[in-house]
Amino acid sequence: MTNRRSFITSVAGLAAASAIPNVFAQAAAATGSTEPTLARVQRTKTLRIGAVRGAAPYYNKDLASGEWGGFMIDFAKSLAASLNVKLDITETTWGNSVLDLQTHKIDLFFGMNPTPARREVIGFTEPLFLNAFTVVSKKEFKTWADLNKPEVKIAVDIGSSHDQMISRVCPNATIVRLEKADDATLALQTGRVDAQVLVWLLALNILKKNPALGKMYVPQPLEATSTNIGVPKEEDKAWVETINKWIVAERAAGKIKPTVLGNLQKLSGVKPEDVPPQIPL
Repeated sequence: MTNRRSFITSVAGLAAASAIPNVFAQAAAATGSTEPTLARVQRTKTLRIGAVRGAAPYYNKDLASGEWGGFMIDFAKSLAASLNVKLDITETTWGNSVLDLQTHKIDLFFGMNPTPARREVIGFTEPLFLNAFTVVSKKEFKTWADLNKPEVKIAVDIGSSHDQMISRVCPNATIVRLEKADDATLALQTGRVDAQVLVWLLALNILKKNPALGKMYVPQPLEATSTNIGVPKEEDKAWVETINKWIVAERAAGKIKPTVLGNLQKLSGVKPEDVPPQIPL
């Protein structure tokens, strides 16, 4: 029998989450934009993207200068240059980015996981890269089977890709679901759980800040989520096809890995040699 304990901070939060698809649908109906996105970008000579403050190494805003950085910003600059347009950055949040795309406030959002619910309301490109799932722990876990035991307590941020993956792969583990990833990290730090599940970029980032948490392990077989680019959902596929061609060109030129690792070192202090060889990029 499956033995899983869930620590859920707010029933109201779940109710709000269940209402999100209706909110998305209302937003989609409200938008009156009919001009295809690629046509608008070409007409205005401007590429509008969303960016999230305090999300290094994905996004980072310098408080003194107001300048944006991070590997998603570097990717956006490369795409804008390939289109011969200027880049316009709008600050948003991970939660609001879907609505921003639906209402055509932005033309794309870098760094989005294409869940089934999101695919109903926005479009997605091909994967930019794969983001492998890892565990942060003082004890080594070589396989997911090692974690899939009732006596192993695993912390995740509720509703996240971390939560979805570990629920599928380790149904017999005791999964401790908390509101935010920071809360899950605190549970690990205080010994309430044995491990925290995070994608490798986030895992290396928190370990750089707090090495006492343990080490990052990459259990086998490899589990990963794709990191894609979200776009407005529209019948005209010219925009998503244009971005997909750019992704292919970036891969062929070998730019994906150095862009990610360079920002990881610059913004988080994580050196390329700190990244395990089994991590796909």
